[in-house]
Amino acid sequence: MRVAVVAMETSQYRDTVGRIRLERVATELAAAGHDVTVFCSQWWSGFDNQRERDGVTYRAVTVSPTTPSFCVRLPVMLARFRPDVVHVHPTPSSVALAAKAGATLSRAPLLTEWYGDEDVPESRRADLALRASDCLVTPSELVRTRVRERGATADQTTILPQSIDMDLVRETDAGEEIDVVYAHRLDGSANVESLLLGLAELRQKGWSATIIGDGPERAYYEQEAADLRIDDRVTFVGACDVEERVSIYKGAHVFVQTAFRECFATDLLWAMACGCIGIVEYQAESSAHELIEQRNRAFRVTNPQEIADKIAESAGFERRTVDESCAEFDHAQVRAEYEDLYEKQIEDTGLF
Repeated sequence: MRVAVVAMETSQYRDTVGRIRLERVATELAAAGHDVTVFCSQWWSGFDNQRERDGVTYRAVTVSPTTPSFCVRLPVMLARFRPDVVHVHPTPSSVALAAKAGATLSRAPLLTEWYGDEDVPESRRADLALRASDCLVTPSELVRTRVRERGATADQTTILPQSIDMDLVRETDAGEEIDVVYAHRLDGSANVESLLLGLAELRQKGWSATIIGDGPERAYYEQEAADLRIDDRVTFVGACDVEERVSIYKGAHVFVQTAFRECFATDLLWAMACGCIGIVEYQAESSAHELIEQRNRAFRVTNPQEIADKIAESAGFERRTVDESCAEFDHAQVRAEYEDLYEKQIEDTGLF
């Protein structure tokens, strides 16, 4: 299958989760034997108009993110590539519309990867780009609802989750045993207060907690732990790469999710795959609760006291280091879902 991915600004220009997700899908598809080209602004040095990385061809439409020039050149470049499917990042909207023009010339369906962290201002052009997409892919029901509120239809949208590497989970050695772990960038949406208040309710019990993440609010949260007189049992380890986080999760018993905003709670998923019991504090702007529905080793709570209660209750659960029920989120499984979606969209265009 020939797959054209369109992202005027790749993660080399803007390091966002949505862009990284789209590039990872491209890499996974290429590893499975598909012909994948990313049409983008040039992010590499030199005069070559394309670059190979991880089996994916990156082709420069422009030498820098210049929207008018990019939109003028893109449709013809896509038509010459003759893709079976075009997969686009939704920003800017003008580029998404240009991708639609190229897809039409190629007689290929257009899919839009709408992760939820994109800045897509309300405008007539944005509305046109949204309606022009044959399928909008979102990571959660929360984001799907937001897209539908902007005018997309139920038939036009679908959910494909974030993916994880189950082989990494199985092969990584467990770290030091701890009772509670939390992971998120320590910014205004982290809401570590709920966890710290819950832990303070258990001050008379024996427990240890690790906070993964760094950010502008780290000093504030460290001081809050000290004010609650639990700083001797709460360890702030800063930002960790995925291998380090997996090792910590495999040594932990409970993962507590409290962040105000999550398009998809990826760290919660990693932790549950590593055997952690999931405790999710419900937040209106977070999709985390969607991950624990129908799971026995998980709890949904609404306040710090309930967090404390469920941490205490979790002591009765056995410790695990791998949960094979999370294998449905493995990179290969989710890639196969993208392949099925592509084939369905191609069939719907009438080419088969």
